[in-house]
Amino acid sequence: MQEAFNTRELLKVKVLQEAPVDVREAADDLAGRVDGAVVVQTIGRTAVIYRPDPEKPEIKLPG
Repeated sequence: MQEAFNTRELLKVKVLQEAPVDVREAADDLAGRVDGAVVVQTIGRTAVIYRPDPEKPEIKLPG
């Protein structure tokens, strides 16, 4: 996952219906494994995780 954040700031992650955890729990776990990553949103079984580019961030979250 760290490698994916090296080329983009936002990642969409789908959690399988058969997963033993809900989408928010899975997203929080994944975001916790990458420094500076936060869960932006969950919709259905899809989570959006954001980590700003350390050198040139293109997206700025409000607040």
